[in-house]
Amino acid sequence: MEAAARGDRAAAQELALELLPRVRNLVRYLTRSSDIDDVTQEALVTVLHSLPSYRPTGSFQAWVDRVVVRATFAQLRRQRRRARHESPQVEEDVAAPHDVAGAYATRTRIAAALDALPVEQRFTVVLHHVLGMSAAEVAEEMDVPLETARSRLRLGMQHLRRQMDAKEGDSR
Repeated sequence: MEAAARGDRAAAQELALELLPRVRNLVRYLTRSSDIDDVTQEALVTVLHSLPSYRPTGSFQAWVDRVVVRATFAQLRRQRRRARHESPQVEEDVAAPHDVAGAYATRTRIAAALDALPVEQRFTVVLHHVLGMSAAEVAEEMDVPLETARSRLRLGMQHLRRQMDAKEGDSR
């Protein structure tokens, strides 16, 4: 990590390969499936460029997660600004094959339900439930009042439950 921060290209490449699965997983929770690769690449580049600012007072993985969340949020805001004048895309809802393991099917349903959330609610739910941030930390990270973060979390979880219940009913 220190060599990559000093500009060693080989060390940066090795670190990027090591971080890629974690970054991609987090981005997958935060963004729509068609954007994952682009946003992952942007977030990983941001992490590598931000390495000199890392202070080893806390967990490196937690620092990476925060950089990825911020980079993803910034990328999605830019995309949303660009897309305001474009027509909305219709996304396919592809069912998993019947022989897929239950865990994979559940994860796919959760990802689809997260995808259906408004971006602010999705970020709030992921920051709180996936990254384990408190509501106060989520509010600080998203630069919103605490009550706004709590409201987004509550609404996001209600929406998720409805989505999961509807998908559970569809699969019966």
